[in-house]
Amino acid sequence: MVRMSAEERRESVVRAAIAEFAQKGFYGTSTEVIAKRVGVSQPYLFRLFPDKKAIFAAASRQCLNDVCRVFAEAAEGLEGEEALHSMANAYTRMITEHPERLQMQMQVHITVAAAEAEGDHEFGEAVRDGWMKLWDIVQVPLGDETTTFMAYGMLVNTLAAMGFPPGHRVWRDMYPSARIKGQVES
Repeated sequence: MVRMSAEERRESVVRAAIAEFAQKGFYGTSTEVIAKRVGVSQPYLFRLFPDKKAIFAAASRQCLNDVCRVFAEAAEGLEGEEALHSMANAYTRMITEHPERLQMQMQVHITVAAAEAEGDHEFGEAVRDGWMKLWDIVQVPLGDETTTFMAYGMLVNTLAAMGFPPGHRVWRDMYPSARIKGQVES
């Protein structure tokens, strides 16, 4: 058996947490299930992370960082419509190949809303900071089209989370102009 460093083990906890939180959300996921999925004891899990909220926050950051990386790599050296198409296609591939990433993003939105309603603004602030980083990455190649791109992206997230399959008319009818054509394959 290969021994992992604490950092490697933390990374495996985050991967397991993404999968679990994506399915059951923050409130429906137990740390016991995450620990079991990783193959560690629950007390060891809490040596790596102080509490469940810290695990969820790390999983949230990882998902957002992955989206930032995907957009940055896709837009590298491109501007305008070329960047838009490249980022849209890269994101579509990511959520198609790793649907748990999309599901986790949706759970983050739900959890932030619940935390904010309870007066816990710390987690929301961290998520908003991450979104600003994402916004800035998109804005460099897209400029004035950033708002439209992000709005369509949220619509894509919602429709995909609702389970509309590829080829459904909702994907074909979504884009009024050819400039975003190809964002979602049919």
